Amino acid sequence: MKAVILAAGKGTRMRELTNELPKPMLKVQGKPILEHIIEGIISAGIREIFIVTGFRAEVVEQYFGTGGKWGVRIEYGRQVVQDGTGKAPELAREFVGAAPFLLTYGDILVKPETYPRMVHRYNEDYFFGVVTVTVGEDVTKGGLAFFDESFCLKRLVEKPGVEQLEELRCEGLLQPGEPTWYNAGIYIFRPSLFEFTAKLEKSPRGEYELTDAISALLATHHRIAGFEIQGRWVDVRDPEVLATLERESVAR
Repeated sequence: MKAVILAAGKGTRMRELTNELPKPMLKVQGKPILEHIIEGIISAGIREIFIVTGFRAEVVEQYFGTGGKWGVRIEYGRQVVQDGTGKAPELAREFVGAAPFLLTYGDILVKPETYPRMVHRYNEDYFFGVVTVTVGEDVTKGGLAFFDESFCLKRLVEKPGVEQLEELRCEGLLQPGEPTWYNAGIYIFRPSLFEFTAKLEKSPRGEYELTDAISALLATHHRIAGFEIQGRWVDVRDPEVLATLERESVAR
């Protein structure tokens, strides 16, 4: 298995913090967010990593180089046009080859043991991939996932509005007292994912959405396993989240 990390965005919600640094290079507990992610991926036995860079790409590329310091091989591809997460993984298509790959955004922090547990879940059966989820997040800011009795994905709704959430309640998909599964943004896919990203059209937001490719996979009856992330899951989306992480490290 290989890994692909999407780290092309500037992170405009970080305001002046990302004037010179891409968001994945902001430090948490003394080292870049991206380094925490890479160390977790390594703990899953993955030794080949592709990083999709964009804004201030040279900062990432100079820091990690070819990966020798971490005992891995790192390659890069630059996303010149920031047009969404659906097309960004395609930069790694040649690198991935015939291998399954773990795909993550470059600003999500989880406990290191999350990654090997994801790989274990993927290997439990013949799955096309794995979608991770967490609870307690505002689904209107991300993706809402629904699963069958085997905890395999049956539907993914991207950033549902208030009206759509009410429709889902009327359909019986959202039940009082039942978990509301928030798409956690870390995946495993087979390389044939690229057949679906290649067919993507821009969403109403004007971007190519990875979740649209996942929905197309479901529509063609590909089995995608769900995996609940246990413990810490942090989307380092703004300075306030970053400050909270630093306070936590000081408290320890």
